[in-house]
Amino acid sequence: MQDVGTNGTHPSVEVAASPEDQGGVAELVFRAGGRAVATPPDPELVERAKRRSFTAEYKAKIVAQADAMAGKPGAVGELLRREGLYSSHLTEWRKQRDAGALAGLGKPRGRPPVDKRDAEIALLKRRAERAEAEVSKLKRVVEIQGNLSALLSELGTGSADGSTER
Repeated sequence: MQDVGTNGTHPSVEVAASPEDQGGVAELVFRAGGRAVATPPDPELVERAKRRSFTAEYKAKIVAQADAMAGKPGAVGELLRREGLYSSHLTEWRKQRDAGALAGLGKPRGRPPVDKRDAEIALLKRRAERAEAEVSKLKRVVEIQGNLSALLSELGTGSADGSTER
């Protein structure tokens, strides 16, 4: 009979904690005997990099501060270091400000929400078009029935005269 450890494995096999259990990025290290042991995660590594996004108000505030500090040597660099920004951010934001785009950046992205009235108008237009098509079909049917009735009445009166023309 084999010895089984408390975790249901063979006693000579070490069970390494998963990276999810340790809350970070872990690395597997193989020890003597082919056993894998997880090392603790590196505290300086971020699990997932996330792209930063800045509001229009924040961009305008930083550009205004940088413009106010333009005469002081090193002040803009200090501002950028304090805020964790790059000079390319400042350059791009100034271009956006000059183009008037910073005012529009506060608006949400994507299509503007559709007005419920527009959707209702479109629905009613489709219904009206279908109803008009149905009415034209019915008019055509009535016209054909009238023609058929006229033909039948002609045939009915024609047979009374005794004519057998075809």
